Amino acid sequence: MNGTVFDIQHYAVHDGPGIRTLVFFKGCPLRCAWCCNPESQDFLPQLRYFPSRCKSSHSCLQHCPHRDISPGDSAFTHSFEHCKHCTTRVCVEKCNQGALTVSGKTMSAEEVMGIVARDIPFYRNSGGGVTFSGGEPLSQPEFLLELLQHCKTLGIHTAIETSGWAEKETLRQVLPLTGLFLYDLKIIDPDQHLAYTGKPVDRVLENLAFLASLHKNIVIRVPLVEEITDTTANLQAISDIMTLNALQEIVLEPYHSLGIEKYQEIGIHFQLADISDYPFEKAAMARDFFKMKGLNCEIA
Repeated sequence: MNGTVFDIQHYAVHDGPGIRTLVFFKGCPLRCAWCCNPESQDFLPQLRYFPSRCKSSHSCLQHCPHRDISPGDSAFTHSFEHCKHCTTRVCVEKCNQGALTVSGKTMSAEEVMGIVARDIPFYRNSGGGVTFSGGEPLSQPEFLLELLQHCKTLGIHTAIETSGWAEKETLRQVLPLTGLFLYDLKIIDPDQHLAYTGKPVDRVLENLAFLASLHKNIVIRVPLVEEITDTTANLQAISDIMTLNALQEIVLEPYHSLGIEKYQEIGIHFQLADISDYPFEKAAMARDFFKMKGLNCEIA
């Protein structure tokens, strides 16, 4: 079974217990306005252009079959109009400065597990394992299921980071093979959730109730974005849903602007360019709010 992966990171300590390897699946059904990994959204490998690396050698310009690359003020400009469906990627091959790369790679389950297995000694010594992230790993269910089965055979602890937007049957299949779900609750108001993520919230809440009814190990994760996800009404709604589903663990993830340049690099518009990094003081207030509700809350 093959799947599309855009990154594999080692020695992570914030995405599940112990030392972990993070496998990032490419492709997500949501379009969260604050997403810090926009290269994870599209399901296909895509071109990524780094202007700071470009030395204007003209190699890519000369070889682009669609002439989407043109001279700019200090480097080249890129329209990305035809890049998504371009099969040659000759511009990447001809760029010797690394200014053009492809984000995303088709890999077999065996290839991924070959990389993961190198870290088994770290898992055993720290109680760690593998976390499948994204994008949305549940959007590549067959690939994910095969990886989970490999992990079970090797005795590796597994976690899935998910937006909750998935088919219930997919959840049912991965349940026996998943040690921990890191489950996003972003916005509970239906209109606001649709406006800022592009999808209705109903499925997210239904799937959470389904998981919780089976007493799975679930940690709720909440992105903190000023005046969008951190309103009193939204925090209260998240608290109510956790209480309703008998959930206790919650992690707050303050928004940071480190991913803004990625939008330019892959040629898409960033909606929240005027929003600043989330202040720690406000994150601490949100943490205290949830603790007052009797929940175990941490700031990532």
